[in-house]
Amino acid sequence: MNALFNNYSRRPISLVEGKGTFVKDSNGKSYLDFTSGIAVLCLGHAHPSLVKTLQEQSEKIWHTSNLYEIPSQVKLAETLVKDQHLSHAFFCNSGAEANEAAIKMARKHTGKNHIITFENSFHGRTFGAMSATAQEKIHNGFGPLVDKFTYLPFNDVEQLKKSVDDSVAAIMLEVVQGEGGVNPITEEFAEAIHEICSTSDILLIIDEVQTGIGRTGTRFAFEQTVLKPDLVTLAKGLGGGFPFAGVLGTSEIYDTFSPGSHGTTYGGNPLGVAVSQTVLDIVFQDTFLNEVKEKGEYLVQKLNEILPADKLTVRAKGLLIGIDCGSLEVAPTISKFEDAGLLLCGAGPNVLRLLPPLNVSYEEIDQGIAILEDVLIKQLNEQTV
Repeated sequence: MNALFNNYSRRPISLVEGKGTFVKDSNGKSYLDFTSGIAVLCLGHAHPSLVKTLQEQSEKIWHTSNLYEIPSQVKLAETLVKDQHLSHAFFCNSGAEANEAAIKMARKHTGKNHIITFENSFHGRTFGAMSATAQEKIHNGFGPLVDKFTYLPFNDVEQLKKSVDDSVAAIMLEVVQGEGGVNPITEEFAEAIHEICSTSDILLIIDEVQTGIGRTGTRFAFEQTVLKPDLVTLAKGLGGGFPFAGVLGTSEIYDTFSPGSHGTTYGGNPLGVAVSQTVLDIVFQDTFLNEVKEKGEYLVQKLNEILPADKLTVRAKGLLIGIDCGSLEVAPTISKFEDAGLLLCGAGPNVLRLLPPLNVSYEEIDQGIAILEDVLIKQLNEQTV
């Protein structure tokens, strides 16, 4: 027992050094990191441009609070909403905080309280975000939740249509459910949501905390659908490793984010803004995004070549990839991967999640595939013995 609370089931590894896609632990062992800090390190560890930006900004000014003008925030907001139907941004510190802000603004803007979310979603662990998350294991033990959330099956058009009425303020969803098993939205479901939200007084909130900033091969995952969100929440890759998050919204939401309606002490501080701007300057290039798509397709192709289709299913968008292992529990398997020098994470009890940095090389992908084949096939063989 140490001086920390025991709210994390930590792996018995202490990572002390990282460069690109590789990390090293306190014993000197190297690993190929296909977690990216759970989709945070979109440019890998210690990217030279991010290191340079952080060093330079740290010698100027760290923090001023939002009592004063921060011109670099305006530039960052303009970069995020360029060529979008979205027009404004609010900056904060974490995905849960961004989702809290979006929930508040949806209620305030519509004057209604009822929000629809979906089973196996994950929106955070603060009370509002936790209440929006349709997973009982996240709720257990915390007493009454924030009310007026309805949980529906994901990708079920009929259930959605039956549940929508004039009391609904917003529909809130992930285009690809990350923590819930890497479940992409279907085209039919996206079209149904688009029709509902475009023909009624119902806002659409899209949680892009994990899928945003190039992870799926476009700036935002919703760009690959017909969906036109009123509010978009961002974090993880937005800071490239620096704690940073935000909410994007349409011009119609502008007056709802009025002085005093919401705020944050640290959000949009000059350090975070500088790093985030550098991330976007790299990731939001068409050539970079096209490479993410191509690398994702390559990785999925390789997985489908080595994995038995009758036992495992691959689901993916860009470099957000899930391997559904059926009845095989992935927690023990993850430790086997660590022994072999590959870091992965789960997405529920039976799905392995691959989240390599967006600038991972093809050689590194091949190295990861070789370890995956060796370890996973052995685990499957042991299961059938």
